Formats: sequence, C-alpha cells, structure tokens
Amino acid sequence: MLKLVALCFICILLLNSTQNFEPYVQKIPNTSEEISLVPIKGGAFKVGSPETEKYRKSNEGPQKTIQISDFWMSKFEITWDTYLVFQNKELETEKTLGVDAIARPTKPYVEMSFGQGKNGGFPVCNVTQYAARAYCKWLYEKTGVFYRLPTELEWEYAAKAGSQSAYFFGENLDDLKDYAWYFVNSDGTYKKVGQKKPNSWGLYDMYGNVAEWTSDQYVADYYSGLVENQKDPNVPSKTLYPHTIKGGHWDDDADMLRSASRVASTPKLKQRDPQIPRSKWWLTDAPFLGFRIVRPVIIPSKSEIDQYYAAPPIDN
Repeated sequence: MLKLVALCFICILLLNSTQNFEPYVQKIPNTSEEISLVPIKGGAFKVGSPETEKYRKSNEGPQKTIQISDFWMSKFEITWDTYLVFQNKELETEKTLGVDAIARPTKPYVEMSFGQGKNGGFPVCNVTQYAARAYCKWLYEKTGVFYRLPTELEWEYAAKAGSQSAYFFGENLDDLKDYAWYFVNSDGTYKKVGQKKPNSWGLYDMYGNVAEWTSDQYVADYYSGLVENQKDPNVPSKTLYPHTIKGGHWDDDADMLRSASRVASTPKLKQRDPQIPRSKWWLTDAPFLGFRIVRPVIIPSKSEIDQYYAAPPIDN
C-alpha cells in the first residue's frame, strides 16, 4: 500500500512539473525588477562542430551525441538593472525577508560599464564568474527558486535550438546582423538586450552583445572524453582559470559567434586590476563579458544547492 501511495505521489509530481513547464517571469521581491525565463525542452544533440564547418577549431570536436535534461533559461542576458539591486544591499528589506550573510560585490574602483550604459536594459559586464554565481545565490535567497549558471553543454544546446548548422538560422552570414550585435554593426559597444531577433526557442542575444559565462572549467579536449549519449555532463571548477565562455560579443568577428565556438577565460580579463589582492568580483578588461541564468526542472537536494553556492572564490 505504501509503495502504491509513493508511486502516486511521484506521478503527481511529474504531472505538475510537465504542466508547469511554461515560460514565466521571476519577480524579485520588494523591487520592480523581473527576469523572463523560457522553457528549454531537453533532448539529444550533437555537441561541437563537424570537421567540414568553416572556421572550425580543434577544440570543437570530436562531435558526440549528448543528452540534456529540461531547464529554463533567462530569455535575455542579465542586465545591470537587476545586478545593481544585488550589488546595492538594502539591509532592512533583507532582514524582513530573512536573507542574511550574502556576500556582495565590492565597490567598483572604476565605472564598470566603461560608459556603455547601465540603466534601462543594458547587459551587465566586467563581472567574474564568482560574481555571477553569487548573484544566483542572492536570487535563490530572495525567491526560494534555485538558479545557477548554465553548463557549457546546456548553453550550446539552447543556442543551437535544434539546428545542425554553424548558426541557428543557417549558414548565410548576411543574416547574422538580424540576430546579433558584433564587430560589423555594434559601433564598438554593447546594446540593450532583446533588440535583435531571437532563436527559434525564444532566446535573445545568444550570439554577440556580451559573451556569456558558463559554469564549466574549460578543457581543450573536453569532447574527447565524453561518452555517446552521456546525460548532462559538466566540468566542475577546480582552478580560477580557465572557464568556458560562449556566444561571442560586440567586438568579435562572425566566426566567434558560431554556436560551437568556445573560448577560455584568462588572467588578461583583469590584468589592469589595481587592487591588492585582486578583486574576486570585478574584471577590468572584460567590458564584453556577462552571463545569463538557468533553472533546472530537476531540483537538486538542499545539500547539493548549498554546496553549489558555498564554493569560495578561487584565489588569483
């Protein structure tokens, strides 16, 4: 009898998760800010690029078929509007909500958008991967919903949106300007999110504007170690550098915006940092690097969530 009750309970949970797997808006309590999220139905896809793809690099292969679980992804890159709410702590509001002991970005020592703009929908930039993860923790504390950075393969799966071409819209580079801000049309700066066409899954600015952090440690020959039909692989962080960056940015050429293109972070992203010790929060040479967030449908255990957020910043 108990087994039957347990089975029925599991069925109800699965039914509810299916019924609720829809687009939604995450409101941030006690603010006017919100984040739109798009459901990304999981499935199989070929990671990387075929050897015949123009501009292909060796770190994009060999191609393997990988299984990805359902998740939601933010429709747009995270903007300064919501990031500054996180940065500028409101003590009384957070005491009321029971939010406590959340590390916040240190006061920046220069204007971190470098004059590109902050208010009204510009993507956040010049943040470290640790800062992006701390933002996710803050959002979890504010909303009770587990958010994190996408894995490298989740990001690529979402960008490809079921396509097998170099770009989700096909191979014609003349079409790229309709979907992305990059070197040929950006005028040397990022733009407000959501001004170009989305991919077929409703995600904006997956190419260009700002490049995006993933959660994975960068491994040049990563795909060689993948197993066919492996489910939800990732590479946990062990060292500060390198981590995988995806999507290309406003100052990149078209080849860097391909879905399979992958870039490794380096110390050059903060080589002019005047602080001693160097900032764990800010980059001074990455006005082209931001992030977006995901919410997995399969919720990790409380201990797994705590472990994800608890990892300290890795020292320079």
